[in-house]
Amino acid sequence: MVGMIKKEDIEKVRAAADLYDIVSATVTLKPSGTGTFVGLCPFHDEKTGSFNVRPSLGVWHCFGCGLGGDVFKYVEQVENIDFREAVELLADRYHIELHYENSGTGEGRPEGGGSKRTRLLEACEEAQRFFVSQILTKEALAARKLLGGRNFSQADCERFGCGYAPQGWDNLVRHLASKGFTQKEMLDAGLARQGQRGIYDYFRGRVTWPIRDSTGRTLGFGARKLYEDDQIAAKYINTPDTQLYRKTQVLYGIDLAKSAIVKKRQAVIVEGYTDVMAMHLAGVDTAIATCGTAFGAEHAKIVRRLIADDSLGAVQLIGPLKVKDQPLSSRIVFTFDGDAAGQKAALHAFGLDSAFLSQTFVAVADDNLDPCDLRIERGNEAVRSLIANAKPLYDFVIDAAIGRFDLTYTPGQVGAMKAVAPLVAQIRDRSLWDAYARKAAGRIGVDLEVMRREVLAARNRLHVRDEDAYAPRRRFQREEEPYQEPGSNPYANPAARKALERHDASEQTYFKIDDAVFIAEQQFMATLIQVPRAIDRAMFGQLTLDHFMTPVFRTLFQAIVAAGGLPPDDTPQGLWMHNLTKAGGPMLNQVINELAVMPLPLPGDDKGTGAQVAQQNTAGGGAAAGGAAAVQLRQPTKEEQRYASELLTRLVDMGFMRQIGLARRRMAQLPDGEEKIALLGRIARMETARKDLQAQVYGNTVG
Repeated sequence: MVGMIKKEDIEKVRAAADLYDIVSATVTLKPSGTGTFVGLCPFHDEKTGSFNVRPSLGVWHCFGCGLGGDVFKYVEQVENIDFREAVELLADRYHIELHYENSGTGEGRPEGGGSKRTRLLEACEEAQRFFVSQILTKEALAARKLLGGRNFSQADCERFGCGYAPQGWDNLVRHLASKGFTQKEMLDAGLARQGQRGIYDYFRGRVTWPIRDSTGRTLGFGARKLYEDDQIAAKYINTPDTQLYRKTQVLYGIDLAKSAIVKKRQAVIVEGYTDVMAMHLAGVDTAIATCGTAFGAEHAKIVRRLIADDSLGAVQLIGPLKVKDQPLSSRIVFTFDGDAAGQKAALHAFGLDSAFLSQTFVAVADDNLDPCDLRIERGNEAVRSLIANAKPLYDFVIDAAIGRFDLTYTPGQVGAMKAVAPLVAQIRDRSLWDAYARKAAGRIGVDLEVMRREVLAARNRLHVRDEDAYAPRRRFQREEEPYQEPGSNPYANPAARKALERHDASEQTYFKIDDAVFIAEQQFMATLIQVPRAIDRAMFGQLTLDHFMTPVFRTLFQAIVAAGGLPPDDTPQGLWMHNLTKAGGPMLNQVINELAVMPLPLPGDDKGTGAQVAQQNTAGGGAAAGGAAAVQLRQPTKEEQRYASELLTRLVDMGFMRQIGLARRRMAQLPDGEEKIALLGRIARMETARKDLQAQVYGNTVG
């Protein structure tokens, strides 16, 4: 049986793993305060960022859903794997060799190599290499003709990873077996299927495209039919849902388009793999596509996290915005067909949330050409113009409905009004539906009040939830709760569970103490966790449990003592946080995470970009296979030392005050004698010490 990963190897991985780099692969992060970055939480649906990351401490926390932790916990949550698999996945990424306790050989990976998820990723990568190697074979002539007929050169095909799956029964299966992959791994990766004669290739006789995540890892494949005798009738097939691949949560081309989407605040949604290729080759580098399914809520979350814009600080911006040097920005453009199927797809998009829809546009080419065919017939400029001339989704759907009627006569006008009213009614944003009611009434030629009555009746009939995406949100307004399938266990999703727990707690009378004592203790604990070297060791040694009044900070102080007190200066930053959370246990993990990302009332030090801060975080800590130099606890600034000294002085002073008060009460109950005299002497010494402490603080302040 394979043993545990050796602790020193875990620390090597922790030191090498760049939290900023890992999180920013899926979340757009923006500087917010001293070394902290904020974005939209990937674990619950929110419109205002409450997801905080502190790379220098290697910790993240979401104030919306309550989840948080270190780099391993983030990978666990994102990839839906356990701690061991998270360590192995990051070790693979940073090329660190792991050693296991009692693993037979005592070093290296156990037989079979790596975690299950890592093995599936390796199988997909090997399959991609195999498909690419087959594209230039004699058998793949039909595949090359198909791609060449769409104006894709060999270099273009190499850029997008186009490949060919041979027609044989088990070509890929035999190739993967020769590379050491088991039949179960091939089946679990969706590369093979079980038949009566054994397992066989799932993709056969088709052009293939690799479907990758935003970091470039191959999760699955899309494949197009080439031959009439193909046993699978569907023109396109995709990898079935696996541990790696979920069609509702992947977008083809996201690895190529992500940086442009973030920069331009724009995403172009097309319908197929060749459309994505045509868009990128034409200069529309924000194009992505769904994989064999309609664009849904999960896809919308991915895109919204990338294009979210809070350039006005706390003001949540809704709708298409202007971004410097970008003529088209902060918009999502769909390239629906103009036919009935395209209009149906556009109507389906009405199910998305109002904040997303207000930024959504539709681009339809003349003669209903898709982007690939448009590029073939009219060139790259026509493709770029298609996106530039996109119109808002609401306008597209409403105009399509009105266009079906002859507005010359009253019956046509009434028919158009009856057809449009339910569409306008589905616009949940009350700032928009009235404006579109006016617009539709003017175009149809009916009275505005009649149109409004029809729309309101339809809203009541359809039970449309009333929203206002443009209205300012209350500071303490609850975020939208994570989506749950009807009848599912709400506690299965960690974000949903946290939301329920926080809701239950809010129903009680608990609230944070807004007074000087609570604030001093809270700020001290935040400073201690974030910059432990700013704390004076001699004065810290005077603290006892009696110096803390707030129960949670009393418990946290006990955890800090259990973790060994103040860490040595050469302690790795990640190890300090790990020791704290380990000593605190599950009850205090959220408290520690919140304090770790909480801004301190000090001048900010994050004047560089996110990448610069990330580089500082890993400075001196390479990710070479031989090991990783851990990032040490950073040297505090003068402001941090001064602030820590002030907080520590307050705590010690409050401790003296409480002890003096208790001693005086005790002395009042004692009869005259030696015990009372001794207690009086103790009170005098404490008062002298308190005066000396106050004089020291005054002197430091003046100095």
